[in-house]
Amino acid sequence: MTAHIFKHYWLYFTTSLAVFVVGLVMIAQGGLKPSIDFSGGSVLEVKMDVSKINSSQELEERIDKIVDISSLQLTSQKTLILKSKSIANEQKDAVVADLGTEFGTVEMIRFETVGPVIGRELLLKTVFSVLIVSMVIMLYVMNQFKDLRYGVSAILAMLHDTFVLFCAFALLGVLYNVEIDALFVTAVLTTLSFSVHDTIVTFDRIREIRKKEPNITIKEASNKAVLQTLSRSLNNSLTIIIMLATLVLLGGTTLRWFAVALLVGSITGTYSSTFTAIPLLLLWDDVAKRWSKGK
Repeated sequence: MTAHIFKHYWLYFTTSLAVFVVGLVMIAQGGLKPSIDFSGGSVLEVKMDVSKINSSQELEERIDKIVDISSLQLTSQKTLILKSKSIANEQKDAVVADLGTEFGTVEMIRFETVGPVIGRELLLKTVFSVLIVSMVIMLYVMNQFKDLRYGVSAILAMLHDTFVLFCAFALLGVLYNVEIDALFVTAVLTTLSFSVHDTIVTFDRIREIRKKEPNITIKEASNKAVLQTLSRSLNNSLTIIIMLATLVLLGGTTLRWFAVALLVGSITGTYSSTFTAIPLLLLWDDVAKRWSKGK
């Protein structure tokens, strides 16, 4: 007996809505924390003997006496990354000198300052990048399938994945004080491409089935298409997910949250290709039928 995956396709919208509600609550609580890449500020990275540090809180209190820091990160490469609002050279030298007094030899690896104007410019470029990519992909899908609803469904599913990623990092921001930076932007754009890839494959299979069986409904064709492509999509996604999960667990601290962003994007991209894009397509079809009957 064939499984009817989309008999109650509205349930998939309920799942997404639940995620969105949680994410919006986290965002309202200030969960999305922009790094200095967007807000402007300074980052100081030094190499030192981190084994002598009793606790990061104690170290943070010590540095706070010299400069007001926004975050402090100890990496597995025996480095300390300090982020703050704009730090003057004198303050930077004072921090390095104080750390040297307490922990021995301290080697400065980098010291960068990003102005708030540059931060706002990067934020605007990020928004424009997402909009441009979305428009290009929507036009491409519409052109390939010669149907507006395929393009709109694909783009809405893609934006769904983007918002889920923002919701996830809002939650991580509240729980672990995680910031979003330029690498997060890279993860967002990668998620867009990953999401639409599987969606196009499934849409293409729906089109093939409807050509072979002209009398089949779009819901039945969608059901058949998913059953035929689901194992391929899952196998393809699992290889990426396993690699990213390994990078999250074993990779360095500097790239950890970037890997987490890609991991979340891969999972939600796999989910949305089947359980967001196709339900949107079916919803469009149902609304169109009711509209035509109403006329």
